[in-house]
Amino acid sequence: MIRLLKPLEYYQQKYGTDKYALNKLYLMMEKEHNRGQEGAGMACVKLHQPAGHEYMYREKAEGKDAITKVFASILKQIDGHVEDGPAELTTTDDTPSDTPPYIGELYMGHLRYSTTGKGGLKYVHPFLRRNNWKAKNLCLCGNFNMTNISEVFEYLTAMGQSPRVYSDSYIMLEIMGHRLDREVERLFNEAKAQDLMGSDITDYIDQHVDISNVLRTTMPLFDGGYVICGLTGSGEFFTMRDPHGIRPAFYYANDEIVVTASERPVLQTTFDLECDEVHELQPGQALVVNASGEMQLHQILEPREFLPCCFERIYFSRGNDRDIYQERKALGHALVEPISRAIDNDISHTVFSYIPNTAEVAYFGLVEGFGKISPIVRAEKVVSKDIKLRTFITESGSRNDLAAHVYDITTGSLVPREDNLVIIDDSIVRGTTLRESIIKILDRLHPKKMVIVSSAPQIRYPDFYGIDMSRIGDFIAFQACMALLEDTGREHLVEEVYIECKHMLAPGGAYGHGADHTGYTSAAYNPIRKLYEPFTSEDLNEKMVQLLRPKGVTTPIQLVFQSIEGLHEAIPNHPGDWYFTGHYPTPGGLRLLLQSFVDYYENR
Repeated sequence: MIRLLKPLEYYQQKYGTDKYALNKLYLMMEKEHNRGQEGAGMACVKLHQPAGHEYMYREKAEGKDAITKVFASILKQIDGHVEDGPAELTTTDDTPSDTPPYIGELYMGHLRYSTTGKGGLKYVHPFLRRNNWKAKNLCLCGNFNMTNISEVFEYLTAMGQSPRVYSDSYIMLEIMGHRLDREVERLFNEAKAQDLMGSDITDYIDQHVDISNVLRTTMPLFDGGYVICGLTGSGEFFTMRDPHGIRPAFYYANDEIVVTASERPVLQTTFDLECDEVHELQPGQALVVNASGEMQLHQILEPREFLPCCFERIYFSRGNDRDIYQERKALGHALVEPISRAIDNDISHTVFSYIPNTAEVAYFGLVEGFGKISPIVRAEKVVSKDIKLRTFITESGSRNDLAAHVYDITTGSLVPREDNLVIIDDSIVRGTTLRESIIKILDRLHPKKMVIVSSAPQIRYPDFYGIDMSRIGDFIAFQACMALLEDTGREHLVEEVYIECKHMLAPGGAYGHGADHTGYTSAAYNPIRKLYEPFTSEDLNEKMVQLLRPKGVTTPIQLVFQSIEGLHEAIPNHPGDWYFTGHYPTPGGLRLLLQSFVDYYENR
């Protein structure tokens, strides 16, 4: 998000272009391309437009090159803009803007990464709600997944509304738009009480909209992890973070601009800032800039148990953030001892490598750790990631063959049948790439032993807050647990947990419709944890190796996962670990976990 605080002519004179904010938005979106490659969208609001002139613009596109498509379309529209005489960049109350489209004061950009939702252009952010009153126009985007959407949908329909789409994004837009309508109507009545007439009423509304009122009456309805961003046609600008701080948000402000983004390095690079100049938005807090350009921080919701997502730090965010870089190195360093045991302390006959690209920093920490106990550490780039092949061939066997060639190996990087190979990945979620590709190609090097390392602990539970891991049956750790329960004659535990989940989800149950979750904490009872209790982490590791070993591969393989203790020591300020422990930060997350297990059991 970008909000310009000075007249447009200021930026043209200082930076030599009327596209200053547009260029910055493009750079910010490219720098956050890691956060979504399915689609992209942007919106712009132009202040002080007279009636009959467009003041709110939006452009969206699908595909990995969506950013390029969006900005190519915008530039074409700007270049095709025709006016009588030269463009006038002065934007005062007395001189309405005569600039081309998409040259305005407020900007919003978004990268689409669907997690549990549907695909298609209509699901690409931002979402726009139109109205002939400027202040009632609302553009919304965000990084979020709401876990109580069915209950909120019922709330909307009970009010008499009929949402066109069953989606948390659209439903949030409708509820927030409804509250914005009420805010405008409140101001309309105030203006009438002051005997204002005509356009004076409109001006009064545009100048006095308080978006914090809208947020306070909207956001308590939602359960989930989120950062919500919005623009109104009258010039209101806001970014709000969930009360647990699950999803990240950062901002920077000076006398020229206010900007927000999901990652700190994006703001540092785009605006040439030092790390400490960028601030983190706090849980439950909203950054609001009103139509006059005044910025305020509002505590919309009371902060709750602080549980920001640690997976953001392990994998999802860019590793060039100052703190994330050190945390990922610490994750690698914490694995030195268990890896030493796996290779019988034979460092001189071990080659260390990593699976590109997000495991690279943890690998540096791992090598650095071994360097403290051995004068020689043999570090090689054993695996290279090739251009992602398109699996357009429909036969499953052909798709698997393509997947097997996504990675290449560096031949001659170890001594066959004499050297161990230790290779680290950021995490092991489903295990598909290991089984279909990596283990097979690494076996061609004929290592004495293959040690596959995860910088994250075993992923045992789904995520429902915006990371693409929502089905419990997909996880290799869960599959190993189910196989061990069968091997040891404990299948009855699975049925017992299923019955318990059904009871908790039923009307009147702890997580049935309308249940009271007052006082909920992440320590809330999770029956699915009982399935893992009979087994050690090593038991699960051995079973995972059996499930992942491709046919014909006889090389000894051992899995090494990060410990929960090592995770929290490396990433002390982001304790949200529900993927590994089953401690969900919100009742909606635990309810969806119970439903996910029920669906798995019933084979839906």
